[in-house]
Amino acid sequence: MNDKQSSRKKEIVIKIGIVMLVIGLVGGVWIYKNKPVTAEDTSLILSQGKTSEHKLPEQTSEEDYFPLEVTEAIDLEKLKTYGVPIIIDFGADSCNPCKEMAPVLKKLNEDLAGKAIILFADVWKYPELATNYPVEVIPTQILIDSAGKPYFPSEEMSIEFIQYTLKDTGEHVFTTHQGGLTEEQMILTLREMGLEE
Repeated sequence: MNDKQSSRKKEIVIKIGIVMLVIGLVGGVWIYKNKPVTAEDTSLILSQGKTSEHKLPEQTSEEDYFPLEVTEAIDLEKLKTYGVPIIIDFGADSCNPCKEMAPVLKKLNEDLAGKAIILFADVWKYPELATNYPVEVIPTQILIDSAGKPYFPSEEMSIEFIQYTLKDTGEHVFTTHQGGLTEEQMILTLREMGLEE
């Protein structure tokens, strides 16, 4: 009977040990996947960014062309120096409104190369790309006019935009649109933002 009790205790200890090991592994994976991104992590992510071959549209120089899909941190200040309207679409390959916008973004990125900057950031694959931007839902577009300022829609514009200002200074820092946009809506918006066709 003593051997049976001893054997039973060992069995229970082993089972508890296995359960604790599984819990530890699951907890470790969860902690690893949910750890905050540090500056060191960001530089590692940026150095490992995906690259792919992109065909330049005819009569467009390489410095005027920006690949549609962004996989590295967006240098908005540098983009503003080009003096063209900018639309950055934060979305995901697997969201339905994003899928509907994808061909429009691709077309405008190619057709307007050198005249506008159209970018797409997949925030499900690269969540760090949305850092420092007011992205609450996807798709969300950030809109910058050709003067490098947040877009200020005219009274005639029937599309609903959200304008973000700093509480302490009242400075207008971002204009966004939440949800999908059609090609016509994007062209109309780009024209108001200073698109020269």
